[in-house]
Amino acid sequence: MSHNPFRNLPPVTAILALDAVRTLGATHGQEAVTGAVRIELESLRALLKAGESLDGVLQPEQIAIRIAERLETNSRNLLRPVINATGIVLHTNLGRSPIAESAAKAAFDAARGYLNLELDLKTGKRSSRQDPIREVLCPLLGCESATAVNNCAAATVLVLRALAAGKEVIVSRGQLVEIGGSFRIPEIMGVSGATLREVGSTNITRIGDYEKAIGPNTALLMRVHHSNYRISGFTHSTSLEELVALGRKHNLPVIDDAGSGALFDFAKFGLPGDPVIGESLKTGADLVLFSGDKLLGGPQAGLIVGKKELVAKIERDPLMRAFRLDKMSLAALEATLRLYQNPESVIEQIPILKMLSVTPEQLRPRAEALAGKLRELAGIEHVEVREDSAFVGGGSLPDLPLPTVLVAFSSKTFSEEKISERLRSGTPAVLARVQEGLVLLDLRTVFETQDVVLANAVKAAITGNV
Repeated sequence: MSHNPFRNLPPVTAILALDAVRTLGATHGQEAVTGAVRIELESLRALLKAGESLDGVLQPEQIAIRIAERLETNSRNLLRPVINATGIVLHTNLGRSPIAESAAKAAFDAARGYLNLELDLKTGKRSSRQDPIREVLCPLLGCESATAVNNCAAATVLVLRALAAGKEVIVSRGQLVEIGGSFRIPEIMGVSGATLREVGSTNITRIGDYEKAIGPNTALLMRVHHSNYRISGFTHSTSLEELVALGRKHNLPVIDDAGSGALFDFAKFGLPGDPVIGESLKTGADLVLFSGDKLLGGPQAGLIVGKKELVAKIERDPLMRAFRLDKMSLAALEATLRLYQNPESVIEQIPILKMLSVTPEQLRPRAEALAGKLRELAGIEHVEVREDSAFVGGGSLPDLPLPTVLVAFSSKTFSEEKISERLRSGTPAVLARVQEGLVLLDLRTVFETQDVVLANAVKAAITGNV
């Protein structure tokens, strides 16, 4: 009579009776524990059916350990912290801007209790959740009014819906861009109910093209930031000054969709090209739209600043309620904006500004220290500190390189792709770059407080303790 290996599988009740399994119920719930036991036994049964030898694996104590690991993995949040060692500062897949400590604390305090979201504490009467944003932004930018919604695409839809529904909005063909996630400006505009009136060509749009297109059904003139692409060579684009003058001539509001939210000139970091919000307003744009979670360095938001009467009309639109910010985002946004009131300290306070401004000379000592730790690991084959390029990312200046210093290494045991995978699977997860057989760690996007944690994460990936 042949031996039946399935007889060695313990029954569900026997596993559930183990002390190591019984105690799991207090943390994970009895139903989840029972389900994990059944799944583990089914996986073992499938292996036996496939002819696998499971000597030592079928011991109840070993099964209990794997059940505990399975439950721990299943209970782990899918959204969890990641160390960004890619050198891409505004990494869209990693949530773009890490916010300032004061902004994170403001969001935490707002989340864990009550706050005067729509209450004037002086009068005891209802107020607008936009009041704190206006109080900070208006003096900061010199604008009449301001409001905030959940992203810049929402801001665009609201502005066009409130000011141009059923009418035409004139935009240059060269500005009809597609942004992340396959969202295209014409489609976003179409959702608003406004009619897009394209003028000029992809590479050339003159002010005369706008003027010829103006008719009795024209509601707005609009400039859209190029976002994540550039046109070079034989080109000409109409300036905001020209658009404003044309708008005044025909009594048409001018909207400037400025993109990434630069509140000062990033040329000081060697990053020219993004419109400065205050300059757009000084030039005469009636409304300026921009993001909160890119160069501004705050939470995800779309900000609308400019003429009071236009902002008020936008806020009266019923869709405003669907796009409004929640209490945590508003608290974080206000705290972020208040940091800009002190120009001397804002770069140190807001993480992405610090990351963009740090020099290779400042990064090198950290890179050398990390490389020294990696050279001590037995599984490391090669370690070097090298100069390279990082990138702003985030759809604003995606292809503009930043000089950086990084650590490159390889393993005796694992390929660079396998190490990258193991780093992503660790706790904390680490996202690195892979190039020419090496794993690259760019400290420009790693917080200094994470340097030791990063070294330990690499050690775990190399030694197999992930």
